[in-house]
Amino acid sequence: MTQENLLDEALEAWRYARTSLIAEAEGVPDDGYGFRPHPQSRTLAELLVHVAESGCMMAGELSRADGDFTRKPFEELVAEHTEGLVREGSPAEIRAELERTLNDGMERLRAAGEAQLLRPIRQFDGIEASRLSWMYHGIAHEEYHRGQVALYARLQGLVPVLTRAIHGSDAR
Repeated sequence: MTQENLLDEALEAWRYARTSLIAEAEGVPDDGYGFRPHPQSRTLAELLVHVAESGCMMAGELSRADGDFTRKPFEELVAEHTEGLVREGSPAEIRAELERTLNDGMERLRAAGEAQLLRPIRQFDGIEASRLSWMYHGIAHEEYHRGQVALYARLQGLVPVLTRAIHGSDAR
């Protein structure tokens, strides 16, 4: 697919990262969503909700004219941008929330426009960067968690979706 501009390219990268993460999550049976590899780790369901929260915060802050990741403590930024987010439910409901928040976030960023994403924003470390470069950080964050979902699947004796797609259904 040919991209019209830098914003379209970034949105396509985000869509790919998120839908790939959802596909990995779909490869885990419903009873695996409570799996926690360590007592202090998130469950698979909690991990997916974290991705939805982070994506909402990313799209919300990047689309604000006065966006600044240091304007409030982290927890307050998340709360501001996730009002109404469904944090509990069946695995299908959690995956649907990942899809909904992706679509909502993409709409917000499209409405803000490419020029907005080329403007600077203060990152969590206080250093300014373009909003577009920060968006790629957010996409990388989702890919990182996609890897965790694949690991959670492996730890439950499953073959991750991407592995099956490349090497066949009986790949280990």
